[in-house]
Amino acid sequence: MRLSAFLPTVLLCAGLAAAPALRAQSPRPAAKPAGPAASAPSSARAKPVAASATLPPPPAGLGSPDQDLRYKNGKILVEQGRYALAMQELEPLTVPAAKFARAPEAAYLYAVAASRAKKWAEAEQMLNLLRNRYPTWPGLPEAFFLQGQISFEQRDYANALAVLNSLPADALTIERANMEAAYLPRISEKAVFQGLVKDFPQDAPLGRAYADKLISGGWYTPADQPQLDQLISRFKLDRNAYAPRLGGTKKNSYNIGVLLPFEFNDMSWEKRRRNQFVTDLYAGLRLAQDSLQRAGRPVQLFAYDTGADTVQLKQVLTLPELAGMDLLIGPVYKSGSKLLAQYAQQHQIAVVNPLSQDGSLVTDNAWHYLFEPGTATQARQAAQFAYTRLGGPRTAVVLYEDTNDETAFGLAYKQAYEALGGKVLQLRRIKSDDETSLAAGFGGIDLKTIGHLVVASDNPKAGVFTLSALRVQSARPPLITYASWLDNNRLSLDQLDSRDIYFIHPKFLDRNNAGMRRVRQLYTQQLNLPPSVFAYTGFELLYYFGSQLHQYGPAFQQSLAGSGPVSGAVFQGIGYPDGAHDNQYVPITKLERLEVEVLNPVGFR
Repeated sequence: MRLSAFLPTVLLCAGLAAAPALRAQSPRPAAKPAGPAASAPSSARAKPVAASATLPPPPAGLGSPDQDLRYKNGKILVEQGRYALAMQELEPLTVPAAKFARAPEAAYLYAVAASRAKKWAEAEQMLNLLRNRYPTWPGLPEAFFLQGQISFEQRDYANALAVLNSLPADALTIERANMEAAYLPRISEKAVFQGLVKDFPQDAPLGRAYADKLISGGWYTPADQPQLDQLISRFKLDRNAYAPRLGGTKKNSYNIGVLLPFEFNDMSWEKRRRNQFVTDLYAGLRLAQDSLQRAGRPVQLFAYDTGADTVQLKQVLTLPELAGMDLLIGPVYKSGSKLLAQYAQQHQIAVVNPLSQDGSLVTDNAWHYLFEPGTATQARQAAQFAYTRLGGPRTAVVLYEDTNDETAFGLAYKQAYEALGGKVLQLRRIKSDDETSLAAGFGGIDLKTIGHLVVASDNPKAGVFTLSALRVQSARPPLITYASWLDNNRLSLDQLDSRDIYFIHPKFLDRNNAGMRRVRQLYTQQLNLPPSVFAYTGFELLYYFGSQLHQYGPAFQQSLAGSGPVSGAVFQGIGYPDGAHDNQYVPITKLERLEVEVLNPVGFR
């Protein structure tokens, strides 16, 4: 019996953003403004999180002398998330004296339970016994794969690669590459990487990861060129993409190209109104330029109108002066983002997309960043919060809207939550404009027994139906959803305050934050209008990345990868640790006495 059905929930322990299932995302067209309630200050008063209902009952006959029943119960316990009980139930079946026909499967299941419980030593010991006692078991590739991940989790990179390289060449090829792509960028010492490349010269993901670190991590010196040439030839890498940019020395002032769809060729009132978010974004950039100038960190902005399609953008990309920029900002549409990302990679100029939440845009491109947290990142951060902070049974039901973004969110949430040790009982797609679909989404679910509910939908109807379904069942599980529910005029703030509802809130703005008050004052003085969320976005983006330029020069990737999220000038936080290329800080908020409170401030553990 092969146990590969357990493999997907083991794979994502590191949050493998490069997994193929997460690549079919499309960006939201624009950042979501926080409504009046979302601008409220944090409150120091916190209500205790209510404990939820219990898990489903454990299977009958635990500790039975019937080995088949014991094995079946162990499997059920793993699925329920009762890992300690599962280990107790399965361990006696693994010893040779038991003479159990499915002893290899029981050993593997034991290791899965131990790894989900983060009992690495127990998991590794059982896997070693499995390999030694049952060397002909057909499921050994899964066991090797799990052992590789356990070694990665313990930062034993050499053993992880040794185990993975012992896999048959055609076994778990994609999964192995995704795992290496997730863990290897975490290596922060050049000597460690060099030793691994020497010991595993034919490991393609390793060679590519080291080449990326040399170029984007700031490790490159001219002495590295012969080895870089070898890696490029051996693994057929794009030589243009891995040509080192040596002009990364610090300067007194930096040039920044801003490529946005201003659409100056159409100045009609309708076009200007639809395009107001672009104007606001640029106004925020200009205000940050003034603030950087006063702080002694001057930058020069050069604005280019890219139009609404790629034709005008392609013309802009032919301009010679663009190749001399130290940073590029833009554009806002997906097709244009891909073109500019290719340009940035070829010319080794960092580019920041200001509004997209499509994490697939920055995959395999060391020069491309998202200012926003990607959709999958939001899901992973929410899953981490739920697992560590909500208490109660670690079970969830996840409903997601029938869109690319929310599909990616749902899949990423399930993978991340189960990798941590939780269990997603149901993962269902809904269409909120269809009453029948909403009813089917909640159909057959006992909301009183689940650990928490996740509803990934901005549709106002989803909020109304969800609260109605909870009320009908007299159920009060914690609920995780988007901050747009705070702006749903079909829901009262009292309704949202009276339940344990947690909001994924990337654009939370605290009106009592000193930086926000100062930006609002300066913006209003200059433009006689209050800043929109897009103006705040432009300000934060340029102030943060302009500061990075002055601290580290144009090749600032290594500095970003080596530091955690920090508090922003106006938003709650921003950061790109461990080589991430989308913002890894996602505020989780909750209404407390009708005030929005951030529950995971920067630096909180």
